[in-house]
Amino acid sequence: MKKHITQDTIPNLSKNAATVLEKRYLRRDAAGKVLETAADMFRRVADTIAASDKKFDKKADLAGLSDTFYNMMTSFEFLPNSPTLMNAGRPLGQLSACFVLPVGDSMEEIFDAVKFTALIHKSGGGTGFSFSRLRPANDVVSSTTGISSGPLSFMRVFDIATETIKQGGTRRGANMAILRIDHPNIMDFIMCKADQKQLNNFNISVGLTEEFMQAVERDEEYNLINPRDKKVSGTLNARKVFQRIVKQAWENGEPGIVFLDRLNRDNPTPLVGEIESTNPCGEQPLLPYESCNLGSINLGTFVSEDAIDWKRLRETVHNAVHFLDNVIEANNYPLQQIHDMTHANRKIGLGVMGWADMLILLGVPYSSDEAVKLGKKVMKFINDEGHLASQELGRKRGSFPNFKGSIFDKKGAPPQRNATVTTIAPTGTISIIANASSGVEPLFAVSYIRTVMDKNVMVEINPMFEKIAKERGFFSAELMQKIAEHGTVHDIPEVPNDIRDIFVTAHDITPENHIQMQAAYQQYTDNAVSKTVNFPNTATIDDVEKVYMMAYETGCKGVTIYRDGSRDEQVLTTSKKEEPVIAAATPVEDDKKAIKRDRPKALKGCTHQMQTGCGPLYVTINEDSTGLFELFTTMGKAGGCASSQAEAIGRMVSLAWRSGIQARQVVKQLLGISCHCPSGFGDNRVLSCADAVAKAIQTHMIDSGYDLNEVKAKQERGACPECGGIVEHEGGCSVCHVCGYSECA
Repeated sequence: MKKHITQDTIPNLSKNAATVLEKRYLRRDAAGKVLETAADMFRRVADTIAASDKKFDKKADLAGLSDTFYNMMTSFEFLPNSPTLMNAGRPLGQLSACFVLPVGDSMEEIFDAVKFTALIHKSGGGTGFSFSRLRPANDVVSSTTGISSGPLSFMRVFDIATETIKQGGTRRGANMAILRIDHPNIMDFIMCKADQKQLNNFNISVGLTEEFMQAVERDEEYNLINPRDKKVSGTLNARKVFQRIVKQAWENGEPGIVFLDRLNRDNPTPLVGEIESTNPCGEQPLLPYESCNLGSINLGTFVSEDAIDWKRLRETVHNAVHFLDNVIEANNYPLQQIHDMTHANRKIGLGVMGWADMLILLGVPYSSDEAVKLGKKVMKFINDEGHLASQELGRKRGSFPNFKGSIFDKKGAPPQRNATVTTIAPTGTISIIANASSGVEPLFAVSYIRTVMDKNVMVEINPMFEKIAKERGFFSAELMQKIAEHGTVHDIPEVPNDIRDIFVTAHDITPENHIQMQAAYQQYTDNAVSKTVNFPNTATIDDVEKVYMMAYETGCKGVTIYRDGSRDEQVLTTSKKEEPVIAAATPVEDDKKAIKRDRPKALKGCTHQMQTGCGPLYVTINEDSTGLFELFTTMGKAGGCASSQAEAIGRMVSLAWRSGIQARQVVKQLLGISCHCPSGFGDNRVLSCADAVAKAIQTHMIDSGYDLNEVKAKQERGACPECGGIVEHEGGCSVCHVCGYSECA
């Protein structure tokens, strides 16, 4: 028996990994005291998953198998999805990350789905839905002689339910909403997250069909189908609808797109049902009531002496498939329907992380043709060996129950234990534990600045880059600080050219490079590939359309894009006048030293009337020769708390502007604040007096010709709400690589 690895000797357990494990994964008592070490956690998981073997072989060497699983995890060659690490061997026992629930076209079915969603989120899972079965808004409801409120209104019900469930503080609820492109409410769905203030517990994707994509290419009309009676209810121009999807994605990253016909082309059990949706990050297409447990192989650990250790990789793939199949047995499912469907198809999703690390160790640039070819080779190997491992289990344990009539049955394939074997998932948190790059993404940064809890600033450096820099003699603390401030080595002359070529980040490579890599992995993946195509803020709408079409043409099953900074500010106009950046003092301890612009005797401005729940609010905005200078408010109802609060807002806004704060930052802070007495509807809705002031500033800036899309050269990408670290967009999700926070998990 192999010697047990203790926490003190777990290789590559970084400080970040230890912090994430303690905060999110390790067992605690009722008072919150940590009750286990990292080694204890891995042993708990290994013992629990290995124990499933006794269901199939009473003489199985459970201790030996547990050691195999334990060593595979503690060497970080393989890690399962977060719920398995958190819950295996604990009372909750829910081990799957992803679920899909049906949403039927009746009030009973809809609210059953809401209830089931709450139970899944409470257990730590994420949910995907198709709302395509729901009749459109204003359609007839025969049982009440009323009219339907449509899919978007019910999506808000799911969103509120998700917000309410806190999941015990370990994992946040996350949802995927998909609507077919031929649903009559598709245009409303495309725009449903335009203001970024609602449905924030949802990722949204449009389900595109081959018929629609062909109509796009031919610039033709296509039919809208009422799901209630399957009759044509209208037509739209396909190219214009596609361009609206693209424009909205350009503005804030959503909606993504999913190619539904491709999902069903590869549906392994078509007789069981049609695939309508995926999990929240889009990589796992599932039938209604299906779940899937995921795990990832850390590719960077399989490079030895500048070559891939294929023999060890093969062994790990077979052990990982064994592990994931056992998870199906060990799992405590939140619903009986999910238990039954999952056992009937036994889908698993073996993927990878550390792909960027492998390329760096091999000296292959991520954006090269060689990298694309190697990606195909690696994933084909994993997929082929994964299916061989599933066949071995099938011979010993039997095929998955829905094997008859499956694509394997029709091909005359040997027994197959699992309907699907491979999936490329985002690996945000488990890649932190493994100290690996995420999924098949490039590095998120070579070096970055981390602010720890005592407000000390630390420079975190990619360990491979630090090692090479020291070996090559160009390492210095000053250089690391410079790289951290830039976020990339792409334009740092002190770094040798060959090192710059291999240490690229997601923002260094072209969107086309992203799609080429996604397509390479998709070619040999059963399910789908979760990947975010990153664009610079300067990217055009045409750039995004080109990538969407490229994803379709190269065989991807879907695509998610993110244009840098597009979710960090309100997109208002494409006019050319730039909002000035006013020089202000560096923050000092004594605010009397701060530099504020003096008020001239005369200023130009205008007054905007805003209707609030407290009555009309008059907002006067004045400018000097430099830019916006001051703001006054007058309430239609004199006196009272509302009037005094509005005056206070005006004074603070004026002070901010005179001290160098940009107007867009003021808008960002005030916009969306709500009170008990909102006013208006639709685009004219005002949530509070603060919201009214923000909207007045927006209107003033649009009228004055300021370009609110202008972004400073050093782009802020947003901060983690938990630790203040850099937030990156991966797989359709915001992920912090410092503390493991994820908006989708």
